[in-house]
Amino acid sequence: MIRLHHCHQTRSMRSLWLLHELGVEFEVVCHAFDKSLRSPEYLALNPAGRVPALEIDGRVIWETGAITEYLCERFPGAGLGRAPGEAERVDWLIWVHFAETVSQHAAALTQQHVALYDDSMRSPVVTQLEARRLEKCYGAIEGRLQGREYLLEGGFSAADIGVGQALYMSRHFARIEPFGRLAEWYGRITGRPGLKASLPPEGAALLYRRDFFEPLEG
Repeated sequence: MIRLHHCHQTRSMRSLWLLHELGVEFEVVCHAFDKSLRSPEYLALNPAGRVPALEIDGRVIWETGAITEYLCERFPGAGLGRAPGEAERVDWLIWVHFAETVSQHAAALTQQHVALYDDSMRSPVVTQLEARRLEKCYGAIEGRLQGREYLLEGGFSAADIGVGQALYMSRHFARIEPFGRLAEWYGRITGRPGLKASLPPEGAALLYRRDFFEPLEG
């Protein structure tokens, strides 16, 4: 039994997309993005009170990087991982975990634009700084995609899933269009059925209620 605990438009979407791409049977438990994640029942699954939490093989795994590594090793036939000893293993690890670098900036901006309930709590400096940091991340991805269709020479992998999902969040705060190779790659990977199956269903409560949030003016 594989069970993913998930909130729409959050990091857990990364694990959901990966499960769809692996083609394995699993179930999803959707949670509201609210204080219910701090309940004793949920904290028994993920003591940080966050998503995802993945129930598999008689235990619970949290942190998306760990989930990605475990699932790719558990289901190697899908070809989404790179095993120890393979030539692309180090690059695969770098880009799998670079997804969290992008996500930390997107999370800071999500807090500023979405989570804080009073305009006086929001910081123009933080929104401008974090948007610039996202653009630096975009530049790193743009450079990596020089002469490549995917992040690794060997083709589409869980690294593309992780970074692609991070961009799904971050593009609400920093536009990807000025980065040509990145924008083409993002369009390529988000056209996959696995990503489409991971999107919030019609009528679901959304975390991002706008397509784009401009940095605040100071």
